[in-house]
Amino acid sequence: MLPVIVNAAAGTANGNGDSDALAQSFLDAGVEARVVSVRPGEDVRAIAAKLVEGRPPVIAAGGGDGTISAVASALAGTGVALGVLPLGTLNHFAKDLGIPLDTGAAVRAIAAKHTVEVDVGVVNGRVFINNSSLGLYPHIVRDRESQQRRLGRGKWYALAWATLTAFRRSRLLNVRMSLDEGEQHCSTRFIFVGNNEYTMEGFNIGGRERLDAGHLSVYLSPRRSRARLLMLAVRALFGRLHQAEDFQAMKARTLTIETRRRKSLHVATDGEVTRMDMPLEYSIRPGALRVIVPAAEAA
Repeated sequence: MLPVIVNAAAGTANGNGDSDALAQSFLDAGVEARVVSVRPGEDVRAIAAKLVEGRPPVIAAGGGDGTISAVASALAGTGVALGVLPLGTLNHFAKDLGIPLDTGAAVRAIAAKHTVEVDVGVVNGRVFINNSSLGLYPHIVRDRESQQRRLGRGKWYALAWATLTAFRRSRLLNVRMSLDEGEQHCSTRFIFVGNNEYTMEGFNIGGRERLDAGHLSVYLSPRRSRARLLMLAVRALFGRLHQAEDFQAMKARTLTIETRRRKSLHVATDGEVTRMDMPLEYSIRPGALRVIVPAAEAA
């Protein structure tokens, strides 16, 4: 029986009725599934780790990138394949792997069991499938979640206000970075670390062509002015980021980030923010995660 971990608060996976419908979709595809509905506050990683002990060939995860990442962290290195049901808002991981966003098509792809091996990133022992960041973005996420919780604001409205607030209040990070190619000191408002290389300009910004190149991508800007940082974002949108003299893009297999004055920092991993002790030790684990994809993508 195929275990399916579903975030009850994500997308179309709301309520027991939808869980029953999801189980029926798998049955229609010739697979008997047991849907485990995860409620807010429950530990998805722990649930997935417990299921891995039974050594099923596949565990499916339904939800947004955060849910998919949590299940993937328990599966990486085990040989148990991950089936992806993209039920979230953005679904970056599914899009980058060509997994259909339609639930029925995603179920049929899982039933066909064509797999590929992809890399995962790790920071201080925490696995991420998309990216990790520090500086601006973790502050935006924390403020957005606070507004949703305290003020009952919608996700996108809260995100807009949180972004404006973060731009006004953000502080410079003074860091020392050690990469494969050497060491550098910099002052920046953000550091973005991707699992493989991201498209950083144009209308396809935020996508990846491959997840098996075996390296981290590191992006930052030493811009001190908030206005100039905003102009950098505009350059990216119009495909002119490569012309910016103070935008840095690097590749590395390992990365260490240290600060002189702070013992810990808020770090975002696949949209989830945790406080981590310094130094931050990043690495790439090539081919650590088996993922089910459509037959054409597997080929």
